[in-house]
Amino acid sequence: MITFVALPILLPFIFIISLLVFRSDRLAGWLGVFGSGLLILLSGYLFILVQKHGVIALQMGGWEAPFGITLVVDFLSAIMLVVAALIVFSIAIYALRFLPKTIRLNRFFIFFFGLTMGLNGAFVTGDVFNLFVWFEVMLMSSFVLITLGRTKEQLEGGIKYMSLNLIGSLLFLAGVGLLYGKTGTLNMAHLAEILKNDNQAILMNTSAVLFFVAFGIKAAVFPLYFWLPASYHTPNITISSLFAGLLTKVGVYTFIRFFTLFFVHDQQFWHQLLLITAGFTMVAGGMAAAAHYETRRILSYHIISQIGYMIMGLGIFTPLAIAGAIFFTIHNMIAKTNTFLVAGMIAKARGTFELKEVGGLFKQSPFLAILFMVPAFALAGVPPISGFFAKFILIKAGLENGNYVITAVAILTGMLTLYSMIKIWNEAFLKAQPANEYASTPFKKLKFAEYFPSVLLGATSILMGLFAAYLFDFTMNAANQLIDPSLYIETVLKG
Repeated sequence: MITFVALPILLPFIFIISLLVFRSDRLAGWLGVFGSGLLILLSGYLFILVQKHGVIALQMGGWEAPFGITLVVDFLSAIMLVVAALIVFSIAIYALRFLPKTIRLNRFFIFFFGLTMGLNGAFVTGDVFNLFVWFEVMLMSSFVLITLGRTKEQLEGGIKYMSLNLIGSLLFLAGVGLLYGKTGTLNMAHLAEILKNDNQAILMNTSAVLFFVAFGIKAAVFPLYFWLPASYHTPNITISSLFAGLLTKVGVYTFIRFFTLFFVHDQQFWHQLLLITAGFTMVAGGMAAAAHYETRRILSYHIISQIGYMIMGLGIFTPLAIAGAIFFTIHNMIAKTNTFLVAGMIAKARGTFELKEVGGLFKQSPFLAILFMVPAFALAGVPPISGFFAKFILIKAGLENGNYVITAVAILTGMLTLYSMIKIWNEAFLKAQPANEYASTPFKKLKFAEYFPSVLLGATSILMGLFAAYLFDFTMNAANQLIDPSLYIETVLKG
């Protein structure tokens, strides 16, 4: 049972080896879909195990913690693994129809599984240095993916992406060195045990600042987000969709993990800083999105804006707020990926991502209009879809805790999100097709196989709204484990 904890890492690695041996593009497509489907089953099984046992820990090589490499799955890790697997599966299917012929499927899926392996490794590792290693695996894989196609625009975006994220990696590594120098350990559970009763824990602020900036870059919070809108619109929409749902959320995950498990000293300072950062992140992303008319840029800025809600929940730091942050994270991973998928379908049907160049899609494809409405309403917080309940939990937590300013900012940012979604709806679906080069191009009807990934994610968003109470129970269990990490510590250190 415990050995299953390593499979989210081993399974993508096995498929990478298979793709390196069997280089057929046709086989690569089947392996991509089959492998990501297996990840859904595996992550679902791990989630069931966590429900039964609370926390599961695997000591690699038989070395007891804190001396060896530890893999841990708790409620937060299990939830993130399930949602990430669903997104990866959807993108694997989408890639078969939307990747251009200039990009070989075999090459794409090698780095697709490399990114998945790094992602899962970050979710299950119980060691700070190994978290750094998995971040670098993700960084290398994502850099290759963002430059597939080798256009000038992609190379420019890739360089901007790589440069700022390398700075984040350097700060991360410096923080790791300081952390080890002060405590003599990098095992997260051991760190938590050492620091919870340490009178000198406030000296950890130097390390915490380095990690805060490093994770801030990875999560694209204000003012460290400029790499994201400069790069996410450059690759093929399949790759942008993959990045949109996953990459920044790993940064959010590490924020939550570190600042609930062992960076728990000087809480008033850190929570205020997190709330200030969250507020500026919401407003900056929302206002920038409102100013653009290219769908990928609008949606990229909305990634930034929505990150602010997740950081808001961590800054409020009550069980309800943490549960809201987790609920919002998984809702946003699904809805944001879906909006990018729909943007790709619009572009395939009409030939452009520029909203001012397209129109009339409601009459030409009512089904596509419905597929857009579901994630758009989810992101805007319209009931009864998942986004309404995610925002409601966070706003309720803010009001109960007396955080009125950040709550007001969250509500106003929701209006900016609604404005941007209405703008896309009006421009792409309601207004008539402008008289331009695209008007003479026949509307390209899409097949159901091209709609299916969006249908899958849209149905998930609706079900998350309809069964929000059940999902909230899971996120509340995760929040309680984070607020009181005694079970996590005991499982890792004592077995």
